[in-house]
Amino acid sequence: MNVQSGDRPYWSPYLAGLGLGLTLLATYIVMGHGLGASGAFTQAAASLTARVAPEYAEKNSYLTAWLEDGFFTSWIVVEVLGVLVGGFIGGWTAGRLRFAVEGSARVGRGKRLVLALLGGIVVGFGARVAQGCTSGLALSGSAALALGAWVFTLAFFAGGFGTAWFVKRVWQ
Repeated sequence: MNVQSGDRPYWSPYLAGLGLGLTLLATYIVMGHGLGASGAFTQAAASLTARVAPEYAEKNSYLTAWLEDGFFTSWIVVEVLGVLVGGFIGGWTAGRLRFAVEGSARVGRGKRLVLALLGGIVVGFGARVAQGCTSGLALSGSAALALGAWVFTLAFFAGGFGTAWFVKRVWQ
């Protein structure tokens, strides 16, 4: 059963899952890597640092590893740009492209944007500490049958369901 928004149904989650699985397989075959996203932001930060403070970037062992590839030739940057373009095209062709800030009427637009930014910063920091994001670990790691990825994925979903139980009243 497809969830409706207006008069246009969403994709079947089974069809979307099949598409994601085929995309993951294609990235392993074509790029030699699985899916991921947080590395693109690290690549961007390293490239920006190299432009602003090149001496510092060259001396920083963490950043120099990211500077081996150029910004637009890094596989993960190309992937994330493709996700952005593909998402835009998908939303446009489905008649669902719109720019809006959604959320509870009890949480104002400004507060929602600030909380979203803070949440993104915390998640981005956590992804760097963990050396990868949920898509890189859960999807690519699980596809490679890594036990740690399966444990992470189960814990991630359990944490999400547990948190949702506490905050669901805000969203109603």
